[in-house]
Amino acid sequence: MHTVTPAPTRSDAALLEQIRYQGAYATVEQAERVTAAVLDALGQQIVGDERVELARQLPPQAARHFSQALPGQRPLTAHAFVKALAEATHAPYTITRWHVGSVLGALARTVDKELLHRVLAQLPSGYALLFGQADLTVGARRLPVDQVVRAA
Repeated sequence: MHTVTPAPTRSDAALLEQIRYQGAYATVEQAERVTAAVLDALGQQIVGDERVELARQLPPQAARHFSQALPGQRPLTAHAFVKALAEATHAPYTITRWHVGSVLGALARTVDKELLHRVLAQLPSGYALLFGQADLTVGARRLPVDQVVRAA
């Protein structure tokens, strides 16, 4: 069991402003709609202690959006996550990918880094990029052990 980190002092307004700026949205209301959709979808992907702790570290409104969706049987791939959200919101895939990156990038800067790493470890490869992080596991998973070069 992991230690639960107390909720940050960050407000919903500060998070939304960061998302509005990052996503180049014209209004905070537009950023709010995008954030709600992305967090609702993300809430279906994360389970266990990470789900509880992530909700605790989010500002109240964001935590409600994240927590209201029941987790699925298993998380979608990163591509399928964006595609499903695009279909649910009737938006093009590329625009939805932009929205997801704007919201999850801000989320990555809001929550504890150790928690972020645990969340990413729970999700299929590809999500790190959605959170604005390097996906260092992709190459490691595909490289045969006999081809690994050891540092001298």
